[in-house]
Parts: sequence; C-alpha cells; structure tokens
Amino acid sequence: MDIGLMSVTVFPVRLLLVCFFMLLAWPFAFVALLGRSEFIVEPQTWWRRIVDVCLRVLMRAMWFCGGFHWVKVKGVKADPSEAPILTVAPHSAYFDAIPVTNTMCSIVTKLESKSIPVWGTLMSYIRPVFVYRSDQDSRKKTVEEIKRRVTSGGQWPQFMIFPEGTCTNRSGLVLFKAGAFIPGLPVQPVILRYPNQLDTVTWTWQGPGGLKILWLTLCQVHNSLEIEYLPVYTPSEEERQNPALFANNVRKLMAKALDVPLIDLSFDDRDICLSKGPLGIFNFSSLLEFNQLVCRLGQKAATNSFRMEEEATKARKLQGERLSVESFAQCLGLPVSDTLRQVHSMFDQNEDGNIDYRHYVIALLTVCRPTKTKENLKLAFKMYGTQEDGNVLEGDLAAILEIMLGVEDMCLSGLFLSLEEDTGKITYDEFCQFIDQHPDFVSDYIRFKDHPRTLCFGRAKNSNGSEQKKTD
Repeated sequence: MDIGLMSVTVFPVRLLLVCFFMLLAWPFAFVALLGRSEFIVEPQTWWRRIVDVCLRVLMRAMWFCGGFHWVKVKGVKADPSEAPILTVAPHSAYFDAIPVTNTMCSIVTKLESKSIPVWGTLMSYIRPVFVYRSDQDSRKKTVEEIKRRVTSGGQWPQFMIFPEGTCTNRSGLVLFKAGAFIPGLPVQPVILRYPNQLDTVTWTWQGPGGLKILWLTLCQVHNSLEIEYLPVYTPSEEERQNPALFANNVRKLMAKALDVPLIDLSFDDRDICLSKGPLGIFNFSSLLEFNQLVCRLGQKAATNSFRMEEEATKARKLQGERLSVESFAQCLGLPVSDTLRQVHSMFDQNEDGNIDYRHYVIALLTVCRPTKTKENLKLAFKMYGTQEDGNVLEGDLAAILEIMLGVEDMCLSGLFLSLEEDTGKITYDEFCQFIDQHPDFVSDYIRFKDHPRTLCFGRAKNSNGSEQKKTD
C-alpha cells in the first residue's frame, strides 16, 4: 500500500492510540512504584495483582494499535523455578519489548532509559537492572545484581536478558555477553523472528533512526512477530565453571534454530568496525582479535587518557628495547598466562620471542579510542619522535600506521616524495597537515609491498631482521 496514503490516514491514528494507551498505563506503574524498595520484593497484595493485570492489558492494546495485531508464540515459557533466566536473541528492534511486556520479566537495560518520560516509569515497574555501559564498575555490579536475584529462590521476577547487548540486523548472532551465564543456572533460550515482507523494524547503528522506524512500522497494515521458547538449557559442570563456554554453546543452539551464522563480533567491537576518516581502520580483523585478548586481560577496563599517557611515557623510556614474555608481563603488572602469551605473539615480528612495547601501546590506543585517531597518533609520535625536534623516521611512521590501520608491509615512499622536501622524516604537525589536505591519502599515497595482511602487528621481517621485499 502507498506509504504516502498510509502516512496521512493510518499513521496519525495509530500514533495517537499508541500514545493514549502508554499514557493510560503510566499512572498504574507510577502508583505501583510508590514505596517500593530496590533491594527487596514486597508481597503481592490484591491491588498490586490488579495493577499488574491492567498493565499487561494496556501494553498489549498499545502493541495492537501499533500493528502487532497478533503475536505467534511457539513453545512454552518455563517456570522461574525451572529457568530463572530467559536469553532472548536476536536483539534488533525496540519492538523486542513486546515479549517483555507480555511476561513482565525483569531486564537489563542502559541507565539512560530510566530518564525517558513515561516509558522510563513503565520500564522501572518490571524491576530492571540499569547498567552504565562505559563504566566497567557498573558492569561488574550488574552481574552481581543478576546473580543475587536469580539465586534468591524465586523471590524476584524471572529475568529476560538480551545477551548480544546491542541491536543487530538479524543476519547472524554476535558474541553473547557472559552476564546471564555467570550464575551457572539453567536458562531458556527464546528466539524472535519478524517475518514481514518489508523490514521496517530493524534498528542498528548504520540505518534509519528510531523515529523513521516508528513511522514506517506504524504505516504497515500488519506487523508480524514470532516468539519461540526453546527447551530449557541446563549447563554442564564445565559450562558452570566457564561462563564464556556456556554462552557460546547457547548461542550455537539459538543460531541453529534461527538458521543463521555465528558472527564473532561483540558490542565492544562496534567502534572498531565503524572507524572512519583518513586514519580509519583499513582492516580490523587483527585489531578485533587483539581487542578480545586485552579485554580478557582486563587491560582495556583500566584505560583512560591519563593511563594512556603513562603507557606512552613508559614505552618511550624503553627506547625500542625488545621485551620477552616475562618482561612484557612485568611491564603490565600481570602474571604470564596463555592470553598474555597470545598478545605477546601478535607483536613478535621477528619470531625471536621478543617484542617492541611501543607496538603494543599503539594497538591498545587504537582499540580503546578508535575515533580519536589524531590523539592516538600524537602519542605514537611522542613514543618514536626524536628529543630535538619530534621528527619520526619513515620506517617508524610505517610501523605506527600499520598497527593503527590494521595492515602490514606498508610503503610510504609515495607520501614522502609528495612532500616539499623529502628528508625521510616528518613531524606530527606536518603529517596532520598533510592528511587534512589529502583525506584519501591511504589509497592515494600508501603502497603495500605485498597485500594487506593481518597475521600479526609490526613490520614483517626476515629472521635476520631485514625487511622482506616482494619478489616478482
């Protein structure tokens, strides 16, 4: 049906009705929140049961007016005593709130949602756990709160968690966060499908905004949603001890039921994947791997501007000294582990068991602040620049850019030949001025000696330390 006609006929009527039922539900939720504690569950008195029923009816009426006239449900939702946590995927739209309002399960959501007028009050009614995504302490407290509630013997409402932690386009399942699986209790996987001829519901970082999605969805004659409750998944002893394994096995099960592939990316990888600009990441596969490893080491959680400055200063003092695994671990203040060895090996360019600490710091800067490329570059110049004038040699600049762009075997001869005076070295200000004037300098001035590879970081060299050259 013509979108223009629906926009002036159906859309305004539906929007008014959706707003009406949402506003009608608000006073019920507001009254139910009066005197409620965040730490204990009050007895379900008769009037609270009435409020709960009224809210469920009003929410269902709101979704009906939004075009979700019926919702197909497969399987049976498990009792909270059997599965205290429901893991729902894929998470792709704010219409994923439908199964939440149908069941009134508690959820984990970002703290900013609490301040949304009307909707924030309705959300607070279901006793969510609010998390501040950029605060690592908040994430830890969230996991502790989930564990406290689900091990309370059924005192708290059942949890409905979207383990992907972000919206995707449903073409695959990204990595699950471990929060829902840390308690080591049985979970019930729940999968969502939107079998509509025209997809108007998907809300991702690169796509239509929330208001446009609302407009397009309300203009559809009918919007389909299928909710399927899979059998309860009881973890093995090994999975209880290893939440990441537990999460991945549940993800595999859900991907099979959805008939979609597994995608080894997470919410934390988003900024790396979406990096843009003259110094935007060219090939991010090795940086994504590095990002996962430093997260496991806990190094990313402790990063801030001051810490980055400290790391850059430490790397400069080492003056390119090659570090063994043991020295690298000592430098980070960590014990030698398999994960640390993996990180170390990514920078072992000569395969002699030693690395340049500066390479590690540049990679850490890139994954922690992928949008602050010039700030990262400035610290890199600080690590490599000479004391006299801050100049960086051509080979050192190549090493910096190879890590920041995620590639190897880079040749900068074209860039240096284009300068007014090719001295084989360049300052930070000169290089910034150059990339401002040549936003496409990566494709225009940089040549790869072989082809962009992502095996490890640093300049690829032969065992004798000389740079590899391409042979015809």
